[in-house]
Order: sequence, then structure tokens, then C-alpha cells
Amino acid sequence: MSMYQLKVLDDTIVAISTPLGSGGIGIVRLSGKEALNIVDKMFITKNNLKPSQFKSYTVHYGWVINPLKENKQKSEEIIDEVLLTIMRTPQSYTCEDVVEISCHGGIVPLRAILSTAIDLGARLAEPGEFTKRAFLNGRIDLTQAEAVLDIIRSKTDAFLRVSTHQLKGELTLELESIREHLLNVFTAIEAVMNFPEDDIDTKGRGKLLNQIKQALQKVKRLLESGHQGRILKEGIKIVLCGKPNVGKSSLLNVLLKQPRAIVTDIAGTTRDTIEELAQIRGIPFQLVDTAGILEPRDLIEQEAIKRSHMVIKSADLILLVLDASQPISKEDEELISKINEQNVLVVVNKRDLKNQISEDEIKKLLPKKGMIRVSALKKTGIDDLEEAIVEKVLQGESINTNHILVSNIRHINALKECVQALEKTQKILADGLVLEVASEEIKTAINHLDSITGKNVDSDLIDKIFSEFCIGK
Repeated sequence: MSMYQLKVLDDTIVAISTPLGSGGIGIVRLSGKEALNIVDKMFITKNNLKPSQFKSYTVHYGWVINPLKENKQKSEEIIDEVLLTIMRTPQSYTCEDVVEISCHGGIVPLRAILSTAIDLGARLAEPGEFTKRAFLNGRIDLTQAEAVLDIIRSKTDAFLRVSTHQLKGELTLELESIREHLLNVFTAIEAVMNFPEDDIDTKGRGKLLNQIKQALQKVKRLLESGHQGRILKEGIKIVLCGKPNVGKSSLLNVLLKQPRAIVTDIAGTTRDTIEELAQIRGIPFQLVDTAGILEPRDLIEQEAIKRSHMVIKSADLILLVLDASQPISKEDEELISKINEQNVLVVVNKRDLKNQISEDEIKKLLPKKGMIRVSALKKTGIDDLEEAIVEKVLQGESINTNHILVSNIRHINALKECVQALEKTQKILADGLVLEVASEEIKTAINHLDSITGKNVDSDLIDKIFSEFCIGK
């Protein structure tokens, strides 16, 4: 790791840290040992002071120039009017000298400032390289670095809170507590192995077994939070299906709270899947409206049916929309037969019309699936529907975003491996087998915990994690 660290940190990087496009402000960020020397050459003020003379955590008004232009008047060298912020090592985001140049938020000034910094010796940063340097320089661990990306990609306020807790290091503290606990057990076993005359008795094994059990419970508790954490991070895929003209598109629009799908009285208006993101009770949902066509009239409708079947199979939850003003038809029964084995919630739409549908028949065809009556047109019963959707997804659980929730699949896999190692240790101690084997399993469990925080991780994984970041972060 040390050679890799020297290789990465020996130069100065620069990147545009705000989205390209027209805006009020854009930011170009530099980090590295030459950051101040580079901006000394490209930033001027009225009093002719240089950035290398400025105190840390100060902001200064001036102009960015291109000092490499020849035979030009000074006014022609000016690229933009800017504010320059200085953050000196080690108290900066990367623990290096960091300079941020806040200019007008247009593509041309941003790229001109970036190009000038590169011409003066900086290197264009790789994706996530600023955060990678914060990790390699010890300011944050790997869980906190990944929390930065989660905050940027948060789809809901709930997951933003979860990510913020992780950025504060709460997951790390819990993992360190478990690690310390296991290290004490490991040390106790190693002491017995090094001094055989102090061989452990049955009572001693029982004590070690109890300590392993406590650690295992803590790891499993973290692992159990992974289901809710993944829901908040990735969302739930809900597919609306039903025969033509039952009101799927109207229902989609009501759940989205915007007119996304075209709604007409003509059956088969939706001829392709429509996908949109919605937030229901703080949980992100990917809502998919499918074509209700069962018998294709042309190649387009044939493809629409194919796509509908694909998304239905991949759904986390299916909303089977039925028309309350009509009895169950053969088309309804055909759809029901295809989705009966999946997670289904029956939505009986058009409850504002005269009821012609039999609830008993629905329950017979779809036992224990749950049913809600709504009117997408009148927007009635929608609160009950949203509550039923959340109930189906969480299965009666409640999500407390003020507690630690594991949401990263890498963390979840490492915790699973840790559980396996600890369960093996438990069996070894309970069966009275040799302590050397138990010692190795505890060491394996600790290594899996360390892989989460980054204490035990190779450079390839580091590169992979940070490659998912945007350039400039």
C-alpha cells in the first residue's frame, strides 16, 4: 500500500468540481504540494499579494490570468473574475494544500482555468481522486469515503440521513468496537498457545465461547440492517400490470404526483413500458407502467408485450390493477396465472363507479395477496395504497434512519464472511477442538471487518471504488 500511496500522491491534481453548463458559480479545485505555487502564477489581486502568502481558510478576490500568453496586453491575459479559497495542509479535505477557484459558471471560463492549471504543472484528476487522497492520507476511512458517494447519489431524505451517519464514522466506530472485542479473544487464545502450561479448562473455553457469541450477535445485527439499508439506497421496483383501460397510467400519474403517462379512453394507449422514480413514505420506488395489450395487432405491440413480461418477472412488487366496474374477465385470469407466484398487491381501481367485481373471486384467485380499493380519477384511497405498498415492502418493520444501517453490498458481503468465520470459531470452541484453528478463524473474521474500513484492502479494490465517483470529488 505504501508504494501505491507514494505513486498517487506525489503530484498535484486539478479538476472542475461543479457540473458543466451555465450556472451562477463554477469551481475548479487543486490539491497537492504544488497547488499554491501553480495558483501563484495564475491569480492576481489589486495589492499584488500571492496565494502562497495567504492564511489558511481565507477567501480572496482577484482575477485568473494566463501567464503563458506572449505579446499580449495585461487586460487580454485575464480569463475571469474569481474568488480564491485557500486550505492548507493538513487541515483540508485531502490533508494536502487545497485551492478552490470560484469563477462564473460557464463551460468556457471553467475549461480555460482548468487548462491553465494543467499547463502550469497540475495533472487532471481521476474520478474520485480528491476523496481517494483523503482516504490514503488517513483523514477518512473507506466507509466514510463510500458515504461521500452515497450522499451525492441519495434519492431520498431518508437515505441522505443514513449516509450522513456513515460519513460521521458511526459504522466505523461499531466495527472498531467489534474488532477490539475479537482482538481480545484472539490475544487470550494466543497466550494459551504460547504458554501450554497454562492450558485452558472447560470454564475458560466457555468464557471465550460467550465472548465470540457476543461479537457474533453484533455482526448479525449489522447484517440484518442490510435489507432496509439496501431498500433506501437502491429503491424498490414496482410494476403496474393489468388488462387495457383499467387505469394503470392514471394510477401511475397519481403516485408520481405528475402527469407522466398519457391517459385516454382508448384501450391500449400505453404501448411501451414507462419508468419513473417516486418517493413513497421516504422510500424510493421505481414505478413501471406496462402495456396492457394481451393480443398484439402489430410488431410494435408484440415488442411491448415482450418488454412487459420481462419487467413483470424482475419486479419486487406487482400492482395488479383491476376495474371495479367490470367483473373478472378471462384476460384478468390469464394475467393472474402468470403472476400468482410473485409478490402481488391487488389494486381495484374505479371504486367511484358502480361495483361489478367480486372480492370473493379475487381472494380465491389471489389468496393472501392483499387488496386495496382506489379511484385514480378521484384520487381517493391513494393514502391507503401507499401505506399498503410500504407494508408489503417492509413486512411490518419500521426504518429508523437515526441508527446504523448497512447499505453497501461490499460491506454486506464482508459481514457475511465475518459471520461464517465466527460461527466456525464457535463450533471449534464448543466441540473442544484445537485452539490454533479457532485462532485462525478469529483472524479471518477480523480481516473481513478490516476490509470494510480499508485497513485490509488491495489497490485494485481502491481503484474500483473510487472510479465510481465523478471527476472533481
